[in-house]
Amino acid sequence: MSDRDRPLLAVLVDADNVPARHAAKIMREVAAIGEPALRRVYGDWSNEALKGWKEPIHQLGLVAHQETANSRGKNATDIGLVIHAMDILHSGRFDAFVIVSSDSDFTALVNRLREDGLTVIGIGERKTNEALRNVYNRFILIENIPDPDAPEQVVEKKTEKASKALPFFREAFDRIDSVDDWCNLGQIGQAIQARHPDFDSRTYGFSKLSALANALNKLETKKTGNALLVRLKE
Repeated sequence: MSDRDRPLLAVLVDADNVPARHAAKIMREVAAIGEPALRRVYGDWSNEALKGWKEPIHQLGLVAHQETANSRGKNATDIGLVIHAMDILHSGRFDAFVIVSSDSDFTALVNRLREDGLTVIGIGERKTNEALRNVYNRFILIENIPDPDAPEQVVEKKTEKASKALPFFREAFDRIDSVDDWCNLGQIGQAIQARHPDFDSRTYGFSKLSALANALNKLETKKTGNALLVRLKE
């Protein structure tokens, strides 16, 4: 990352593979990560199935790129996106890439971008296969990005879901050396993310990792200054 306050992001959206109805909340999520200075969306706009993208492209300030399929079975959108990604990489202007797609065809591209030391974040639907999720530095499920009008889950259901996250914490504790068993929650989060790029506290009903940790009855938490420390209960 550069010395900027917010990382400069190149956002590339595969319109063939992402429903237009998710565009607004995806871009809100991206804006929380960094500055989406480049925001391109790729597709064959003569395809009737993509007509839903017309309004989001206009409202969100996306730059639409036409990728015409000249023969059946060839994915021109994927090829166009990959070519542009390599051009952007060699420009050296961006701190990170955000690729919005559930398509496993981008696995090689993500590997190539990471080879040059770039952070690559993926955003896609739950159907995205595990192999692609694990290639990214971080993978965000579209289903985990909140809709403003979605109802809040009841506490009992959230607590029940939270227990399913405990194995990730246990694994992280095993990987971190600690004299007194207390670990900084930030370290725990980094350890989990390194092994599981698609880990997200929102999967378990909590908007923040700290809230998820506090909900787990097998964990003990305490504040030390501004840091939240956690450990496994005996």
